[in-house]
Amino acid sequence: MRASTNASMTAAYITGFGGADAIRVGRLPRPVPGPDEALVRVDAVAADHVDTFVRSGAYATDVPFPFVIGRDLVGTVAVPAGPFAAGDRVWCNSLGHDGRQGSFAQYAAVPVDRLHPLPAGADPVAAVAVLHTAATAHLGLFRTARLQKGETILVLGGGGGVGSAVVQLAATAGARVVVVDRAENAEWCRAGGADQVLDRDDPNTPDTVRDLAPGGVDVLWDCSGHHDFETTVPLLARGGRVVLTAGLHVRAVLPVGAVYTRDISVRGFVISNASAAELAEAAEDINRELARGRLKGRIRATLPLAEAARAHRMLEGREGTGAPGRVVLLPEDLGRARLNRADKEGRHTCRVC
Repeated sequence: MRASTNASMTAAYITGFGGADAIRVGRLPRPVPGPDEALVRVDAVAADHVDTFVRSGAYATDVPFPFVIGRDLVGTVAVPAGPFAAGDRVWCNSLGHDGRQGSFAQYAAVPVDRLHPLPAGADPVAAVAVLHTAATAHLGLFRTARLQKGETILVLGGGGGVGSAVVQLAATAGARVVVVDRAENAEWCRAGGADQVLDRDDPNTPDTVRDLAPGGVDVLWDCSGHHDFETTVPLLARGGRVVLTAGLHVRAVLPVGAVYTRDISVRGFVISNASAAELAEAAEDINRELARGRLKGRIRATLPLAEAARAHRMLEGREGTGAPGRVVLLPEDLGRARLNRADKEGRHTCRVC
């Protein structure tokens, strides 16, 4: 991606690592797409926890300053490339990493092998809220854990962003889904396809899991990041698989004997390391479920792009209610249109639910 000297755009960016207040919103040169890149006019973006790790320097990756933050976008092709024509509705969930500039801007240059068509009729805000979490869920379930139809998966924190996608995709694949989460998330998890939802605050929950799966669960995915292996490893079947994706700074105790004597595997992964081909495979399933209306996420807040720092503070628990759901941001043009429409309808699009 090269920067234009003639046109500019509004972007949320950093000039060095730091806290959320290091994020600036201002004018940067509009990118000029390089070979095999399309220029996309951005309609909506979502804030991811990994964005805060990159912004702070906690997650080591190539960051060219000034660096536009953000991974995900839904938008419209402005300058075509590859199979994409001008005007095509598209999405991407793998910018802002490994030297690629991010998505929090009015325009983004996107490699065509990381760009995917948006299904007809899909709302950009609803779609962008699930793109990153659903791809993470897909990779963890089918590439890492190799989940099979009829197997049992135990999801801890099934009401969160990734957890919700794990529940929905696992249920669609024909797995038996047991969720442990707060009681207030039970209805949401059941609507996503969970067969059983157990209260995480109930001390009898591990015994209930044993009753539900006497032979043990096949896959364990702790989306909450707590990783109490001394409690959860005994719940696994022989040959069970543990997926690790959360808890960047957690130091967990692993009962090693219980792991190796029962052929249990523990595998960690991040979506950032996935190849373009793996992301494209996940995108096929994501688009199918979006088109069918079966892939849904909760939106915690919808903000203008100018409030990118606030979005990061919300993710880090330093602002807002801590309610579940994704934080979606709108670039200037779409944001103004939505805010004007909201004013006419007597409601607010900047919402915390």
